[in-house]
Amino acid sequence: MPTRSTLLALLALSLMAAAAHADDLQACDAEVPVPAAAAKALAEAYWLDARTVQWPGLKLQAGERVRLHRARAAGLRAGPGELVAGAEGVIDLAPSGAALPTQFRFIGDGPRLALPAATDVAALLREQLLLVHEAADGRVIAATGLQLPGALDDLYAAAEGVGDLGAHPGKSSTRFAVWAPTAQRLLLCRYAGVESPAIAADAMRLDAATGVWRAELPGDLSGQAYRYLVDVVTPTQGRVRNLVTDPYAVALTADSQRSVVADLSSAALKPRGWDAAKRPDRVKAATDQLIYELHVRDFSIGDLTVRPAWRGKYLAFTEAASHGMKHLKALSKAGMTDVHLLPVFDLASVPERDCKTPAVPKAPPDGEAQQAAVMAVAAEDCFNWGYDPWHFNAPEGSFSSLPTDPFKRIVEFRQMVMALHKAGLRVGMDMVYNHMTAAGQHPKSVLDRLVPGYYHRLNAKGEVERSTCCDNTATEHRMMAKLMIDSAALWVREYKIDSMRFDLMGHQPRDAMQRLQKRVDAEAGRPVQLLGEGWNFGEVANGARFVQASQLSLNGSGIGSFSDRGRDAARGGSAGEGGDDSVRRQGWLNGLVYAPNALANASREELLTAADMIRVGLAGSLRSYELTTWRGEKKRLDAIPYGDQPAGFASEPGEVVNYVENHDNQTLFDVNALKLPLASSREDRARVQMLGAALVAFSQGIAYFHAGQDILRSKSMDRNSYDSGDWFNRLDWTYQTNHFGTGLPPRQDNFGKDGRDWALARERLVDASIAPRPAEIAWARDVFRDLLRIRAGTLLLRLTSAAEIRKRVSFPGGGAGQNPVLIATRIDGAGLPGAGFKAMMTLMNAAPTAQTLALPEEAGARWVLHPVQRQGADARVRREARAWKGRFEVPARSAVVFVQD
Repeated sequence: MPTRSTLLALLALSLMAAAAHADDLQACDAEVPVPAAAAKALAEAYWLDARTVQWPGLKLQAGERVRLHRARAAGLRAGPGELVAGAEGVIDLAPSGAALPTQFRFIGDGPRLALPAATDVAALLREQLLLVHEAADGRVIAATGLQLPGALDDLYAAAEGVGDLGAHPGKSSTRFAVWAPTAQRLLLCRYAGVESPAIAADAMRLDAATGVWRAELPGDLSGQAYRYLVDVVTPTQGRVRNLVTDPYAVALTADSQRSVVADLSSAALKPRGWDAAKRPDRVKAATDQLIYELHVRDFSIGDLTVRPAWRGKYLAFTEAASHGMKHLKALSKAGMTDVHLLPVFDLASVPERDCKTPAVPKAPPDGEAQQAAVMAVAAEDCFNWGYDPWHFNAPEGSFSSLPTDPFKRIVEFRQMVMALHKAGLRVGMDMVYNHMTAAGQHPKSVLDRLVPGYYHRLNAKGEVERSTCCDNTATEHRMMAKLMIDSAALWVREYKIDSMRFDLMGHQPRDAMQRLQKRVDAEAGRPVQLLGEGWNFGEVANGARFVQASQLSLNGSGIGSFSDRGRDAARGGSAGEGGDDSVRRQGWLNGLVYAPNALANASREELLTAADMIRVGLAGSLRSYELTTWRGEKKRLDAIPYGDQPAGFASEPGEVVNYVENHDNQTLFDVNALKLPLASSREDRARVQMLGAALVAFSQGIAYFHAGQDILRSKSMDRNSYDSGDWFNRLDWTYQTNHFGTGLPPRQDNFGKDGRDWALARERLVDASIAPRPAEIAWARDVFRDLLRIRAGTLLLRLTSAAEIRKRVSFPGGGAGQNPVLIATRIDGAGLPGAGFKAMMTLMNAAPTAQTLALPEEAGARWVLHPVQRQGADARVRREARAWKGRFEVPARSAVVFVQD
């Protein structure tokens, strides 16, 4: 029989446990705090693997040493000239003869040191660690933290094979799994409802081999909300208790405060007919894609034929008779294959409840009041492009008709996909894995509050890199790459996504993208086309840390990369230009030399160079294609310079994405408003716009268009409308206005040095002769659809291999002595199934006057106007385009296609 003292001791332990549990429940209900400002904590040393560290820049003198100090309670202090305080242990390090791993080739030289073989490294990584440069008497000369990813990737390589991260409900039990190898303790906070108080704080078990914490609880817990309560050491705040949502969450409460248990295979989360619904099967090769880039809110927020509760929402796409859906169906019928949606996973910048709508006053076309009203509530309004990911695996709630219901957004997203598929359009997603909305202890940080210092790319001081705009992720790290790949696979598997566009893809490793490609193809049972921004910049530029998924490094991968070659040659200047340069630097489309504006001073050599760069784009920017330049030199495209890079960067046409406009920068209409001579007519402005569309439609590779490009879309000169509200991002599917002249664009990105950009915008916005009338908008809409029909109707504009392009594509009239305003492309169709024609000749005349191309070698051939254009929307082409005995007559500012039947 227990003694009285034993019973009292047991009672005390029971009371302590109950008190601790009560504390845990209280912590589960706490608000995620905004952290107090913390001193910068340097992490200049690196774990190279689980046994080796390196301290770049350190110089050791005789008698000095480096030791690793540890403290589970995170109370280490290491002031210069003092002894280390707060340590709970210290480890002597020895010089290491190990070679520097290739993934650390970017770090500076310094001593490489090894830990004793018996060291429990896993336990070390859960503690505060300081690497200390000490004098012989132990006094501190210098101290630094260590960057952890090298050790974590080495020690927990098995975690990459874990297939059940997240919450997984079943009939008899629900499993939870989260990777958090540096956590000292981890509890599962559960809530009966989305806003209910915590009902449990369940202990989770750590799997030592993977670093994954697990819990399995009885019953199907679908609908319960949950978060993780994590005791962990951070670089800046010491040991903290973080309340964190699940990075693998597939459902969320409003404003992403809690994760929610959900089974995406449940019938309750599927619209009627979801399982049986078929995807469009119209893309057989990557080059078959004709893509329309569209923002969910832009699509319907101003469409009065959509019921009010659905405007700006996923469900607007199910409104089959709306003006917007009629527009998309017409594009699909003409040949558009894909709608690419700007970010639709959970994003941080739009309140899902009670977002504000600005009251925009009626003001002059160059007024300041409109942008002032928009920007006054920009941080709280209902609009943002959404390039600020919070959770990768759950649909964004602000596009749901009921954001407070965590399941509604799932069903409605699927309804949107079904509606687009029914319209014959495949669905692509903008995938933003290169950064998160926040890192560190910020309340909207998820990854860094779960495994501090791992998921984000750090600089030499241990600070998060921000070259992408925000807190960069590190997809070169094993588990960040896994998160990206698992997430992409989920969207393909659970939401029937057909294709993907990767934001700032050049910040990701080529290897990770190729593994992602293999995974999504396996999930879909067919190729899932991948493309992205292969820009080469920032801390990863030129392969500094890994082989990038960038333009020059992707060749041979089959993954598409946007081409700035033809884009810049056509538009003029480059992204980000401002001041008088934004007017002066005309492009091939808008007057370079042949129709100079008031500030222009370009040379004929610049026009000839631009014309050749247009041909580079028409040939798919292929490395191996040979072009005779205006200098008379025959060169491979990878031997023609484009700045400090080769003009030709792709190995195959499926690796290049051709475009002249997307959501970034000014629309083509607005760029042309800057660069065309001010006296240009409305008709000419519309013709220049469609000439730009023709350039994309006639180029080998993937064709990519911005929503509204076909109806002369304007953002009233806004160069960066990511947070400019509905006002500057509107689309009018009634074709009455393009919204040019609806106020000066927001000051923050458009004012320019000394206000020069606003002055240039003001001069144009107030000019009533620039904004198109409904007639010009309707004309552009119809000509654009003709261009789609022409491209979709023949394989000649969608050749699938570099070999076929080298064999069939030529540029008559090019080379030395060329007329640079008239560009002809001849494509031989002999023996090619799907060609439809014996040969095709596309001609684009950028000049404001008619041009003629004489080709004696074609004198015996019978060329006729393309059947689409013979009955097409462009009356000028129908009347004036002629081909006779080798002479090709092309009307002013027109794109013409002749064929041999």
